[in-house]
Amino acid sequence: MLHRIADDAPLLFVHGYDLGSRIWSRVRAGARAAPMRLLGHRAMFVRGAEGVRVFYDEERVARHGVMPRFVQETLFGHGSVHSLDGDEHRHRKSTFLRVAYDDAQALRLHPLLEEEWRRTLDEWVEGGDRSAYEAAVGAFGRAGMRWAGLPGTTEARERFAARLAQIVDGFGRPFTPGFAAALFNRIWSDRRASRLIHAVRTGALRPPPGTALCEWAWHRAPDGKLLSSRLAGVELQNSIRPLVAVARFVAFAAWRLHDEPEWRTRIHAEASERGQLVGGASAVAFAQEIRRTAAFVPMLPGRAITDIDLDGQHAPKGGRVVIDILGTDLDEVSWDAPTQFRPERFLAHPDYEAIDAFIPHGGADVATGHRCPGEKLAIAGLSAAIAAMSDPRVAITGRGLDVDRRRLPTMPSSGGCVHAAGAREAQSRKERTRS
Repeated sequence: MLHRIADDAPLLFVHGYDLGSRIWSRVRAGARAAPMRLLGHRAMFVRGAEGVRVFYDEERVARHGVMPRFVQETLFGHGSVHSLDGDEHRHRKSTFLRVAYDDAQALRLHPLLEEEWRRTLDEWVEGGDRSAYEAAVGAFGRAGMRWAGLPGTTEARERFAARLAQIVDGFGRPFTPGFAAALFNRIWSDRRASRLIHAVRTGALRPPPGTALCEWAWHRAPDGKLLSSRLAGVELQNSIRPLVAVARFVAFAAWRLHDEPEWRTRIHAEASERGQLVGGASAVAFAQEIRRTAAFVPMLPGRAITDIDLDGQHAPKGGRVVIDILGTDLDEVSWDAPTQFRPERFLAHPDYEAIDAFIPHGGADVATGHRCPGEKLAIAGLSAAIAAMSDPRVAITGRGLDVDRRRLPTMPSSGGCVHAAGAREAQSRKERTRS
């Protein structure tokens, strides 16, 4: 059967987030593995907890050299941790764990998020019209760069964040102006980050100990040598950019809050009682359900380093194993009513890392595998944004909430329209009176 399958790689740009369901149509309902072909290689498509265990087993699947180069070089950066395996990966990952995953580091971000999202909420109440996405890029950029120890004015931090956000927006669309802009911004941001690393090493900058800028400036490879200033700058960006990328989830959150007014009421009541936007249980549960249902990318590739068999399918040594990210997060075997938006499922199971089939930012153990160590930061930031948008002083319109599922990565077309409550209605009444 496999020889009849056309190469699936080009089809990703045709079908986008729906490609996975087309691949699963090749096998029986509920299958854990399906045949595919990827860039000329025989491949196995996997999902669910069973697929996660296979894909993130470093004795069976490697990541080095598998990610398409246009993705690796543009989104993650040349030589980044995402392209490493084994001891080298664990050594580099250990710094990410100290920088972002440590509880004290995550908690250090909370007051910054609180400050920036209250500022954003005030701007909306006073008549600001930035979309949820645009506002989130600014808020996450300002908070994240302060947290990371980067110098600069508020305006400079926002400009840098906008460049990082554009890299995320354009990396998945090769041969388009957006991709060209992403390449340009990648070059610009690499130079900017490299200069920051150099400034720390020469003593011109003295960021606080433990911050991402300080840690990456002095990170040493397994051979004891400092990383090049360019590569250290790449990893500095990889400590900040994922938080900026959460702005896309904020756009999805605006859509869901518009459609779930009872959750808006519940989340606002909780935030008011706590006196905080960040980290409320209902806001966190809502954030987790957003991450489950609005996957950033639909799938990720790996390379089989031994023969692998799963559920009647075979990936030979040297072949490809592809994890269905979206199909795992929406897997009917792993989740109750998977296509329904139910934040309450995460109130019942708050330990998200213990859910094998929940992999919006990678799976398996965060310390030894490829799970993103910045999830705590992402959840805190998204919960703050959700609580801010649940404030009754602002309204979310239903305009521009359509999602192009062929676009990678995607989000609601308007970015989520948020404005002062009653502002649009008052303007419409005024215009009718004048006419």
